[in-house]
Amino acid sequence: MADVPSMEALEALLRRLPGIGPRSAQRICYDLLVRKRNLLPQLATALERAHAAVRFCQRCNNLSEAPLCAVCKGLHRDHSLLCIVESPADLRAIEDTGMFSGDYFVLMGHLSPLDGVGPEALHLDRLSERLAEADLQEVIFATNPTLEGEATAQFLADLVPAGITISRIAHGVPVGGELEYVDRGTLGRALHGRRLLDE
Repeated sequence: MADVPSMEALEALLRRLPGIGPRSAQRICYDLLVRKRNLLPQLATALERAHAAVRFCQRCNNLSEAPLCAVCKGLHRDHSLLCIVESPADLRAIEDTGMFSGDYFVLMGHLSPLDGVGPEALHLDRLSERLAEADLQEVIFATNPTLEGEATAQFLADLVPAGITISRIAHGVPVGGELEYVDRGTLGRALHGRRLLDE
């Protein structure tokens, strides 16, 4: 493929996306150039439009084409609850449950000193504004149950003003899971975060 540098450039860009390795990038490249060639102009147009239009919500830092995202513009949100997540995908996952009606703040990442990601990358100035709002009563940390996610939650918890409840989403056995197949760390968290049956 050395004689097709444009294909190599496309593959190299695809490999930079999460979850796409060299083989996947090569398959996607061939598929676009051979079987789905008519998608290329549409894909290029969609990428250009998204690049030009999509920004960060001024209130929660979610992706949005307007100053406020659709969630922040919702009329029936409980502004006393603030759920802090790592990414727009995490926000979407929680919204899709239909179980949370409060506000969000999207960090756009997590602390990772080894990768050069420090507190300055987490939009702390915008988060501080949200934490200072008078009607805020509880901050819920919904960062991922990884070392980085836990460290991020611990670090940010120190920024929450006194008098505001701080909580963490529960971690444990998935619905439909069998205990004998659950790893020890997950099972330990489930025991630690147990609740009363009548709750």
